[in-house]
Amino acid sequence: MHELIRANDPVLLSFAESLMKDAGIHCVIADQAMSVLEGSLGMLQRRLLVDDERADQARRILIDAGLGAELRSKT
Repeated sequence: MHELIRANDPVLLSFAESLMKDAGIHCVIADQAMSVLEGSLGMLQRRLLVDDERADQARRILIDAGLGAELRSKT
């Protein structure tokens, strides 16, 4: 899995997840359960992960949707 976004903003992550689902790209929001452990303070960031094979396509979709500044650097 390839990490595209790391953020505390649930609206941002929900929007990005929706874009991926609309494009038929399997994605996972990792670390959601961690917010329960931290008491929902928003200190621990959640991560949007996509399959490695679709990472470039997912990255283009997010950029086209205006989320380019939220993207993690390519590794």
